[in-house]
Amino acid sequence: MTTTAPPSRVRPLPDADTPPGGSGGGTSRRRVIGRTPRAFYWMVVPALVLFAALHTVPALIGIFYSFTNYAGYGTWDIIGIGNYVALFQDDRVLRAYGFTFGVAIVATILVNVFSLLLALFLNAKIKFQSAFRGIFFIPYVLSILVVGYVFQYIFANSLPQIFSGIPLFRDNILANPDWAWLAIVTLTVWQGVAFSTILYIAGLQTIPQELYEASSIDGASTVRQFWAITFPLIGAFFTINMVLSMKNYLQVFDQIIPLTNGGPGTSTESITLLIFRGGFQGGEYAYQTTNAVVYLVVIILVSLVQFRILQRREVDF
Repeated sequence: MTTTAPPSRVRPLPDADTPPGGSGGGTSRRRVIGRTPRAFYWMVVPALVLFAALHTVPALIGIFYSFTNYAGYGTWDIIGIGNYVALFQDDRVLRAYGFTFGVAIVATILVNVFSLLLALFLNAKIKFQSAFRGIFFIPYVLSILVVGYVFQYIFANSLPQIFSGIPLFRDNILANPDWAWLAIVTLTVWQGVAFSTILYIAGLQTIPQELYEASSIDGASTVRQFWAITFPLIGAFFTINMVLSMKNYLQVFDQIIPLTNGGPGTSTESITLLIFRGGFQGGEYAYQTTNAVVYLVVIILVSLVQFRILQRREVDF
């Protein structure tokens, strides 16, 4: 046997802004909205509309076209998940994934190692500290295409003459299908170290000097201080640098165009280059749109996994 309790009549608590005997929460909410500066809406609403028009709407249109056979011109029909099934059976796409992830992983590791070492140097008490910081930041503001053609000349002409005794560099490394990726990684690291260094310097400057002074009194060496104090306390900056680096290098494109243009053959063809070529030059608009949709999901998953793993080792102080 069950009994039904009479409905309780709970009187809502009066709003803090509601005057005694006032009409209730509606009036309070109107007052809160009325206090919001209009400049807030003038700044936020246009940005939101532009974001939706230039980012969200094209993304949704792209997802729609991934279920069609649209070639970029003419008529088209809806074909369901046919593009997605074909994508996972395409050897060229799988090779591009392998090349892209290889370059991204190697470049991410090297960029973070070099930038952390450089940040430690630039954060030390050295002469001309500001000048050095400015010099090492220059690669980040240069056009990667312009620098890429300079590197292309160096790899194709200068290195074969300078290192004529080394088999790897005796011939043009850019024409070697097994080692051309090394040139792309070199350019990527050279250009990417600057930005990561700035983030690491920002992290190093948040560490209290009292911790180093106390550890020095206890006899801790410089290496011990780095692993026990410095590296744990810049954990958040290490996480964001790793995630941003991996995300950016999974979209490697500008470095490949001036150096190898995807060659020799398709040995240095990245996912983004494949999408560009097939979608805009090869009449595979819907198919490569499918590739782009899948790749978007892959990048999001990789970033989430990185955050999940790396944030566990962050230390607060």
